[in-house]
Amino acid sequence: MGRGFSIFFLLLLTLPAAAQIYKYTDANGNTAYSNQPPDGVPAQAVELPPLNSVETQAPTTPETPAPAQNNDAPRNAYDLLELTDIPTDEALRANNGTFTVGVRTQPRLQSPHLFRLLLDGQPYGQPSNVPRLQLMNIDRGEHSVAVQVIDGERLVQQSETVTFTVQRIHVP
Repeated sequence: MGRGFSIFFLLLLTLPAAAQIYKYTDANGNTAYSNQPPDGVPAQAVELPPLNSVETQAPTTPETPAPAQNNDAPRNAYDLLELTDIPTDEALRANNGTFTVGVRTQPRLQSPHLFRLLLDGQPYGQPSNVPRLQLMNIDRGEHSVAVQVIDGERLVQQSETVTFTVQRIHVP
C-alpha cells in the first residue's frame, strides 16, 4: 500500500489540476493509479477534492513595510535601536576627545542599511554597517548623540538622543 500511495501522490504532483485520475488493480494485484484508464482492466475514476489555494502576499521589507495596525504610528524596521557605552550619570573621560559608542539593534542590521551617527544634531563621520562608531577630538562639555539607520539618503529609523558630558584634561 505504501508504494501505491507514493505513486498516487507523485502522480498528483505532476498532473495538471484538470486531469482525471483512474484507480485500478494491476496484474500483480497491486493498487495502481494512472491518468489514463488501462485497456482491458476495470478502473474507477477518482474524485479529488478541490485544491487548496492561498492568496500570495508581498514580503514585507523596510522599504515596503507591512500596514501599521495604528495608522498614526509608522512601523519601525527594528524593534530595538539604541546607543550603548555612553555614561549618562557621570562625565565621559576622554583626554584626547576620542572614544567609541556601540549600537544595539534587534534584529541585526539589514543590508543595504547603514548606521549614521548624529553628534549635536548633525551627521558625524561616514555611514557604516559596523555597530561600533568612533568619535574623534570631541570638545569637552555637554553633547548629544543619536544613531540613524539609513538606506542611501533615506532615513529608515532613528534612536533616542542621549546627552552626555565629555571631560578632557588640558595639559599645557
